[in-house]
Amino acid sequence: MKPRMNFYQAAPESIKALTAVETQIQSSGLEQSLIELVRTRASQINGCAFCINMHTQDARKHGETEQRLYLLNAWREAPLYTDRERAALAWTEAVTLITETHAPDDVYEELRKHFSEAETVNLTILIGTINAWNRLAISLRAVPSAKAKTVTAA
Repeated sequence: MKPRMNFYQAAPESIKALTAVETQIQSSGLEQSLIELVRTRASQINGCAFCINMHTQDARKHGETEQRLYLLNAWREAPLYTDRERAALAWTEAVTLITETHAPDDVYEELRKHFSEAETVNLTILIGTINAWNRLAISLRAVPSAKAKTVTAA
């Protein structure tokens, strides 16, 4: 796949504004591990290879385990996530798929058991922001920096 353009160069002020939102979320008090899980899960839903690659690498740098990253798309069946993380992941799915889910009340009510009002707003902005990045990366064909490893037959 070939990138359609370098959106960082094409609209630097717009990218700067989106990055400023990211910076605010980083200092919002949400746990770094939670931020990376949310970014990765939304990117999985949207099918954004560029962002999945970036955020799984970032998650590992912040101490996330391989097992939790491997099982993220099946988080409901995996006993590796806290109740707070589960509530955030359910909210991530509901907000990312907003046209299908309309952010159901039961998902919101579970979220509010684990997140304050400010945290709920910050989490929702985080989800909206990663969805914006996914749409930029997918539509403008950002290519992940991953290198293919040759597999040899045994």
